[in-house]
Amino acid sequence: MATVTLKGNEIHTVGNLPEVGGTAPDFTLVKNDLSECSLSDFKGQKVVLNIFPSIDTGTCAQSVRQFNQEAAELENTKILCISRDLPFAQARFCGAEGIDSVETVSDFRSGDFGKAYALEFTDGPLKGLHSRSVVVLDENAKVLYAEQVAETVDEPNYKAALEALMDA
Repeated sequence: MATVTLKGNEIHTVGNLPEVGGTAPDFTLVKNDLSECSLSDFKGQKVVLNIFPSIDTGTCAQSVRQFNQEAAELENTKILCISRDLPFAQARFCGAEGIDSVETVSDFRSGDFGKAYALEFTDGPLKGLHSRSVVVLDENAKVLYAEQVAETVDEPNYKAALEALMDA
């Protein structure tokens, strides 16, 4: 179990993120058109998993904007912005914001992604949602970088995540 904070108050997740050097667990997530995608769909590409509680909060929205801006310059890299929001809310946000270089995907159907990556909150006001995290994978789903943000209202370390991509 990992411990992070939300505005200074401790909250917990079901476990710890996948370890750097290990293989990322497969997943099935829902795209904005309600079709499904899995990690195996991105084999041969580097993947950044930008994970957060809800796209309807300021910090989460900013992470999507920031990664969208950075993604335009990355080659052979897919950035997935993952939450438990409904795909309709994700699509609405992306349309209103002009987000077109990242893909928003949802874990709303089963929550299995949050459990497999051990970042589902087990208590507190965000219980059942995902802890703000970034996981960077190489072309074969090997974990290059993993960060679980210690204070949920803070942004992730974009620079470190992107440097892990460049060093691969």
